[in-house]
Amino acid sequence: MKLQQIRNATVIIDYAGKRFLIDPMLSPKGAFPAFPGTVNDHLSNPLVDLPIPMEEILAVDAVIVTHTHADHWDDPAKQLIPKDKPLFVQNERDAAEIRAEGFSDVRLLGTNTDFEGIALTKTAGQHGSDEIMASPAGELLGEVCGVVFKHPGEKTVYLAGDTIWNQHVEASLAQHKPDIAILNAGDAQVPGLGSIIMGKRDVYEVHKAAPQATLIATHMESVNHATLSRDELRAFAAGKGMADSLQVPEDGETCSL
Repeated sequence: MKLQQIRNATVIIDYAGKRFLIDPMLSPKGAFPAFPGTVNDHLSNPLVDLPIPMEEILAVDAVIVTHTHADHWDDPAKQLIPKDKPLFVQNERDAAEIRAEGFSDVRLLGTNTDFEGIALTKTAGQHGSDEIMASPAGELLGEVCGVVFKHPGEKTVYLAGDTIWNQHVEASLAQHKPDIAILNAGDAQVPGLGSIIMGKRDVYEVHKAAPQATLIATHMESVNHATLSRDELRAFAAGKGMADSLQVPEDGETCSL
């Protein structure tokens, strides 16, 4: 398999002969405002340009949208992705929203959901701490998911989605024993409430729970509220003796796994 880091949580996964576009944020640099109530809210999103041509991004077999926040599913994605492209979502609420945008082949992720012989399994996550989810921000953050990819000819891949380290992630690692774990690791912050996706210590917890797995850090340096840089995460990993287990690709970079 191969993974190409596009920008933010947008990646392309080549797996068992199929190409999956994950969480497409396809807007030009600076196209929409900062997320209100988050750090660095004077900046406009995305912070950087797309690294490859749009036609390469759209040349995929299916799309997975882990949730419909604007940095995972934005207006250009809604406009540019072909309306008949197979598109997988976490629940009926997201499915109804995306069908209303004109998409005709919207499918729910479940347990061993089949796509061309590839088993896709929805996993649980939590977009922040229990304190955050109990606050008014929790309703805006809403439900999120991850997904596990399995195929007899490929390594098992766990894409965690917008979650912090918690019991949901720990349970998914224990159940699926992934060879590769893709982590949204930019440490996006809500002032006074803390992280709403993984930071460096969360990545270390994943490493301790799944030392056999190659970790790939994504969702970095692309939106206003991300606070962890690639260089800082690499330095932290080196200090923890886990640098050989972690890849931190630049935008446009492809990891062969």
